[in-house]
Amino acid sequence: MKNILIISESIDIDDSSGSKVNVALILNLATLGYDVKVLHYSRKDIKLDGVTCVSIPEIKFSINYFLSRFQRVFQRVTKKNVSKFLERNFGHSFTFFNDAKSISKSIDKHYSNQDLIITLSKGASFRPHYAMLSLPRLHSKWMAYVHDPYPFHYYPRPYNWVESGYQFKEGFFREVSEKAKYSAFPSVMLKDWMGSYYFNFNKTGVIIPHQNLSFNKRQEVDIPDYFNIEKFNLLHAGNLMSKRDPRGLVDGFNKFLENNKGAELSAQLLLIGGADYHKEYLNSVIGDQIYWSGKNVEYKEVEMLQKMVSVNIILEAKSEISPFLPGKFPNCILANKPILLLGPHYSETKRLLGDDYAYIAEIDDVDLICSQITKLYINWKSNNNASLDRPDLQDYVGLAFLKNTIDNLI
Repeated sequence: MKNILIISESIDIDDSSGSKVNVALILNLATLGYDVKVLHYSRKDIKLDGVTCVSIPEIKFSINYFLSRFQRVFQRVTKKNVSKFLERNFGHSFTFFNDAKSISKSIDKHYSNQDLIITLSKGASFRPHYAMLSLPRLHSKWMAYVHDPYPFHYYPRPYNWVESGYQFKEGFFREVSEKAKYSAFPSVMLKDWMGSYYFNFNKTGVIIPHQNLSFNKRQEVDIPDYFNIEKFNLLHAGNLMSKRDPRGLVDGFNKFLENNKGAELSAQLLLIGGADYHKEYLNSVIGDQIYWSGKNVEYKEVEMLQKMVSVNIILEAKSEISPFLPGKFPNCILANKPILLLGPHYSETKRLLGDDYAYIAEIDDVDLICSQITKLYINWKSNNNASLDRPDLQDYVGLAFLKNTIDNLI
């Protein structure tokens, strides 16, 4: 049996989409029969079936720990945020450095000659990756999983934020690209994108798409009051970040209601997840046909809805290219319901669905969104059990593809 050591920033599935896909990968590796040990920095005791889980303790006696706490007190008392100044001069925060040291210390303690070491992160921190750089004796077994572009200014437009200390972050990730024996990416387009900045990723990179994470087999979930299974339900699950503008979707849906007599009694648009940047707008449009949760919802409820709705929606930023594979993609594939993709022409999701896939529009093309919803509605009325029917994509996000990729490495 092959042994895998995974260092994950978090395995708390309700704290972020990044943690969900981390847990999905971990559980699927265990399901395939690998002996998996996980070191995680979730700051809580979490157990996963078939996996040895070790919570990484934070170092609380170090100069970085002391400086990080002093900074918090200083900022609270003076009302001055010095984070940008510190990152501009050091590249990262004192908290980041202390966290990375805590993680590297735990790796050094718990490593026991595993065949492969995988670092998983979330958001834009990559703490486990930074921690591994300080352990050169383990680099020959290291796979650095890169879930998103890094640093932030390598995101495609319309994202245009340049972080303080960006040059340090570039240097950090250049080291990752050069020191890790393997690199892994959830999408082909992201691998190519990052390979254009860090050439070594082109040589070491493999594709491990986000995995499906299913809990409903083990626990019953109550159907929420806002959901009526008899209706034509369109679901967007996940945070609506600043660049994921829901206005085109909402306007297209409302136009569909206007154009289709009786649809207002049988159709509903469900928006499940946080949307701080669009809060005021969404509060102004919710009603009998449009529901917004106003906050994140437990994952088990979201997964159940994805399987029960008529259509799952994937909404991406207005851009020339979207190299990301959304964390919800494998769950939408396994739910086997039609997908309405709202995104750019060059998109990893579109690449996988195929150029001839029927239900695609730009996020601000109201007329086309209305037309696509209308087609889906007519199809639903004539066939209430309409399905996506893509066994090729089920295989792609399934266990066999993952096993073949890992076995080829170890």
